[in-house]
Amino acid sequence: MLYRIAADGLVLLHLAFILFVLFGGLLVLKWRRLMWWHLPAAAWGVAVEALHLPCPLTRWENLMRQAAGEQGYSAGFIEHYVWPVIYPAGLTPTIQLWLAGVVLVVNAVVYLRVITTRH
Repeated sequence: MLYRIAADGLVLLHLAFILFVLFGGLLVLKWRRLMWWHLPAAAWGVAVEALHLPCPLTRWENLMRQAAGEQGYSAGFIEHYVWPVIYPAGLTPTIQLWLAGVVLVVNAVVYLRVITTRH
């Protein structure tokens, strides 16, 4: 039971991290010091998508699920949870590169704004 709760908690943490990677730059517009947390998170998000790296949160979730007597999954978090909700087709390397590009563009625009409005 505790392992299942831990696995579900990791899913929520994973989703929160992805949202922070995508939209955390908007928080930096209000709280500039958050930039020191967001820049490494965004860099990690881009690296995972662009280089097809495994995310440790997915591995930990699978370990917790297996410890709870459930079956883990072989795909990544986005492929397992997010992608089926948005698109019924599978995630391809090309689409992952596009996702990395979206993260880069969104954050580049926000940080350009941060730099140009810095006083």
